[in-house]
Amino acid sequence: MNYTTDLPDAADFQRLYLTTGWGNQDRMLEWFEATLKGSWFAISVYEENKLVGFGRIISDGAIHAFITEMIVHPDWQGRGIGKEVLSRLVEHCKQQGIRDIQLFCARGKQEFYLKQDFVIRAEDAPGMEWKFKYG
Repeated sequence: MNYTTDLPDAADFQRLYLTTGWGNQDRMLEWFEATLKGSWFAISVYEENKLVGFGRIISDGAIHAFITEMIVHPDWQGRGIGKEVLSRLVEHCKQQGIRDIQLFCARGKQEFYLKQDFVIRAEDAPGMEWKFKYG
């Protein structure tokens, strides 16, 4: 496995992203390019030349960091890749002095993040999510 902080090619990211089934599956390549450009920090994981894992941070670089697009290709899950990517993302935040690290958890993945020292936000904690309706 090769872990790098280089952003992947947008087409490689698109292929990996589409393995998740998240949201609109008809997004154009330009959407993936823009997504990558909005990253503050990222970890890409390759097996030979194939992108098999990815995670990125959106941040102001000082107070808040948001981990997003934590993806491990289904054929590569269960091998510690996600744990390593998350660990490197969190460590980068800590090195920059950021302690407010948040993320959205994909359906069915909550236990993974709980094992990595993330906690469920309290019911009375601030925070909202805008729900986009397709179609």
